[in-house]
Amino acid sequence: MKQKQKSDQTIAVNRKAHHEYSIEERFEAGLALLGWEVKSLRAGKVQLDQAYVIIKRGEAWLFGGLITPLQTASTHRETDPQRTRKLLLHAREIAKLIGHVERKGYTLIPLKLYWKNNRVKLEIALAKGKKLHDKRAAEKDRDWQRQKQRLGKEI
Repeated sequence: MKQKQKSDQTIAVNRKAHHEYSIEERFEAGLALLGWEVKSLRAGKVQLDQAYVIIKRGEAWLFGGLITPLQTASTHRETDPQRTRKLLLHAREIAKLIGHVERKGYTLIPLKLYWKNNRVKLEIALAKGKKLHDKRAAEKDRDWQRQKQRLGKEI
């Protein structure tokens, strides 16, 4: 008997994103992949920390996402682990993203890669880069919240 899968399973998370950027808005995009890439994703061989999203000629593309090929899955074909992958978004979403990126100084970053109904989805975010003092303030707030939690448990 087959075991039922959870509908949303996380494959990879960009942990640096929340530290380096302030997240404004999130979008869910499909990802156009090859067969060997899907097999590698099932094995968890992916990194998003150096990846970013760019919009070119009305289409969204993922640059710098590293999907390491499995030795057994990609023997008959030439593989490029860092190839540019097309993101599948609605036209109105792309138009909105173009407006924010070009006019308002936002950047597009990938946050996490996950399975949704046997399809690979990428959560991307409109974000602004944090300055050094913003990072320090966020870290100080995080420490204070942690300290409050400890004090609450001791009482």
